[in-house]
Parts: sequence; structure tokens; C-alpha cells
Amino acid sequence: MCPLADGTAAAYNPAHMIAQLHSVAFNGIEALPIEVEVDVAHKGFAGATVVGLPDTAVKESIERVRSAMENSGYDFPRSRTVINLAPADIRKEGPIFDLPIALGISFASGNVVADDTTGYLVAGELALDGRVRPIKGALSAAMLTKRRGLKGIILPMDNSREAAVVDGIDVIPVTCLTDAIGFLSGQLPIDPVEVNVDEVFAASSTYECDFAEVRGQEHVKRALIIAAAGMHNVLMIGPPGTGKTMLAKRLPTILPPLTLEESLETTRIHSVAGELKPEIALLATRPVRTPHHSASTPALVGGGTIPQAGEVSLAHHGVLFLDEFPEFARSGLEALRQPLEDGDVTIARAHTTTRFPARFMLVAAMNPCPCGYLTDPRKTCNCSPLQVEKYRARISGPLIDRIDIHIEVPAVPFEELRSRHEGTPSSVMREEVLTARRCQRERFIGNPTMVNGRMSGKTLRRVCELDAPGEAILKQSLTELGLSARAHDKILRLSRTIADLAAHENITADDICEAVQYRRLDRKL
Repeated sequence: MCPLADGTAAAYNPAHMIAQLHSVAFNGIEALPIEVEVDVAHKGFAGATVVGLPDTAVKESIERVRSAMENSGYDFPRSRTVINLAPADIRKEGPIFDLPIALGISFASGNVVADDTTGYLVAGELALDGRVRPIKGALSAAMLTKRRGLKGIILPMDNSREAAVVDGIDVIPVTCLTDAIGFLSGQLPIDPVEVNVDEVFAASSTYECDFAEVRGQEHVKRALIIAAAGMHNVLMIGPPGTGKTMLAKRLPTILPPLTLEESLETTRIHSVAGELKPEIALLATRPVRTPHHSASTPALVGGGTIPQAGEVSLAHHGVLFLDEFPEFARSGLEALRQPLEDGDVTIARAHTTTRFPARFMLVAAMNPCPCGYLTDPRKTCNCSPLQVEKYRARISGPLIDRIDIHIEVPAVPFEELRSRHEGTPSSVMREEVLTARRCQRERFIGNPTMVNGRMSGKTLRRVCELDAPGEAILKQSLTELGLSARAHDKILRLSRTIADLAAHENITADDICEAVQYRRLDRKL
């Protein structure tokens, strides 16, 4: 238990009959301002009531607050107490209001005198002994504090580094209720936490893995370079043990480094979802999410009674790797189509609509047949053609259309597996990617985040003009493979990225030929 701060008790002052503090609620990753008002009547029957559309966790906060205050040496009012969380039409969820409610009761009851309780935003969960536990969404709360022009934010010590990346506000870390009361009453000075964002990026922006560790598979690495250069989705097809998972997990090492804006948005999502570790102030590397194929649809794309971010949002600005692709539930795979197109997920409920960002690279892996050994020269496949067709049909044509690159990953020969020479390292591959990205920045002036894989139809036709040989090859491919209109556009986007990697101003016939080779699963639908 924390020691009591000296001089916190004071005689009752009528001016503190009603206490007001700032706090925060969340809709998706967006922070909403909440005003916590506490009225202690000093007469009437004993009892505390929380109003303002609270959920069960907020209603239960009264008992946590009562125990925390009494175990910290403060009296809980024995008269009628009303706690209002305004505005009343926003649903309040979770234990984040424990600390502001406890502070409001302390000030409104006259136990403590504070000159100003409205200069800081306050958030924190209380333990029964008065300790302050960490919360979700500290970064979004700090951003809200700055937007509203408040002096600073009071929050748990474990969340202080995360919030301190927002400059221009004081981040006051507290470990217990007594710390917060002592600070607001002027009896306990607490130095604000400061974080150097540049140092955080320098210390945390390195990856532990490298493509040099992958023996062979150079043609797959070429496909992944193209994918990273234009943000194209990838499907890898091959027997077990050929390195599909190794390749997918190393893809972020060749993507461009996260910008500060991307890092903040990604960190906010992980913070609100409770996925951010206390020692991490910012996510400086691109996330890789690898959900199991038994994951439900809400787990993949988000949802629930209280909308929560799914794996597609946790992979924002990173990679979503779906191994055993056909084994995922059909409903979950079909639900991926909207975020793949729009870059976000919208979850509608009766009283609210919640939006989560979801701009990610999809990397999927699958076996060529149910047993996995159809293309493996070392083992015999016993699957019938009908079984193979049914297995591949688990992935719908419209979803296949949304995956730009289909690449076969064969078994690695023994000689390459035992070779003393390392494969192409991530540093070399990343340099190629960055060169292509520079071409795209020059092409899409005024829209620095635009990449070839996200071009609109109008832009596609403007920047993907073909010469006569290219037109002939594309026409022949569309006719023989029975490609859809979306697959036609995917080939043009891929061709544009391949041309950028080769520093071609215009798309050549060779670029078209290579792009068509990456559409192996296309079929008439």
C-alpha cells in the first residue's frame, strides 16, 4: 500500500460540493471526451449511484473505489452520492473511470482540497488496496488531452511512456490513489515523464530475422520484392516444409521503415486492444499477425457485442499471414474482401458505428492438395483430382481475384539447403523496394502514401499505358485464362511495379509476361 501524503485531509468546503474532472471513453481507436461529475449531498440516505449510460464494469467501480479509498486512509461518503459521466448518450465501458471517480469523491466530500481539478485528463483502474493498474488506449487518451488544450494527463505508471510520445502535454505517472490525490492537492510534486521519439525509433526499429537465413527460393524472394514494392497481396502454394512461414515472417524486413504517423496509428490500435507491452512506447517495426486457422470471423475482422479490433486491424501497416489458407472458415475468408478493398473495417451496431483501420498486406500460404504433396518430388500424393479441386475451391474466386501474386514454393534441393552461401539478405532486397517506392512517390505527387497496389481504376489507366506487344500479350492471357476484370487490373498494377523495379518509364512486354506468371490460380468463374 502507498504511504499517505502529508496534509491531504482538510475541513469541509462547500465550494467542493460538486467536483468535475476530465476523463476519456473510446469508440474504436478514437478517444471521446468524458466529464466526470461527482455530487456528495452530505444528507439523505447513504448510497452511491453512477449515471450516464455505464456498463457493468463501470457500475461495479463503486465497490472498488470504496475499498481503495478506505484502504488508502480516506473516508468514503456515508451520504447520498451521485456520479454522472457526461455526455449521457455515450456508453461508458471498462474500469478506466475508477481513478477519476475516486478523485471526484475525495474532492466533493471535502476530504481533500484542490485548487483546480479540470486541468488534467485522468484515467486509471484501481486495485482494492489503492494501487493504480494500467489501462488500454493511453496513447489515444494523450492525443485527446492535447487536442482539448489541457495541461496534461494523469494515468498509471505502466502507461506513462506510451502517452509521453505526445509532445506538448505533461504526462503525470501515478502508482496509487494517494499519488494522484497528493499531486492534484499540491502536496506531492511529480515530474512529468519524457520520451525521445527519435531514440525510441533508433532502439526498436531493427528486426531479429533476415532473408539471408532462407536457403534457396530466390524466385519466391523476387515475388516478395514485387509485393513489397507495390503493396501487393501474395498467396504461396507449396508442400509442407518448403519455407512458406519463414518467408512470410521476413517480409516486413524489406518493407519501407514505419513513418512516425504510421507508427502512432498502429500503436493506437494495439494500445486500445490491450496488446501493447508496458516497456514499449511506440511500435517501430511493422507488425506481423499470424492467427490460427480456427480463428472466428470476429477474431479476424473485428466485432463482438462491444466492437473490438480484429487481426486485420492489428496488422495495420504490416503483414497478415494466414497459414493453411483453405482451412479458415469460409465466412471469415469472405469477410476479408471488404478490408482488402477499402483499407478499413466498419462494424455497425444498433446505436453506434465503429471504424477500425485495416490497411495491411495479406500473405497467405496453402498446400497444393489436401495431403500437401501434389508437387513434392520426394513424396507421393494420393489425392484424386476431385479432392484437389474441392480443396482449392474452398477459396472463392472473388477472394483469389483480390490476391495479386500467386507463387509456387517448391521443396528446396539438398545442395541449396546445405550450402554455405547465405541467401539474398534483407538489406539488398529492401534497397530494391525503396527504389521502386521512390518512383511511385514521384508519380503520385500530392499523395505520398499511394502505391501501385492501391491505385484506383482511373489512375490505373493513366499510368499503365501499353505498347502493341504488351497489348497483344495481355489480350491473349485474358482470353486463354478467362480472367475477370479485377484480375486484368491486378496484372496492370503488377506490371507497373515490375517496371518500377527495372526503372522502366513505360510498361514493356516483358513486364506483362512476368506479371501474368503470378496469376497461376486464375480460372473462369
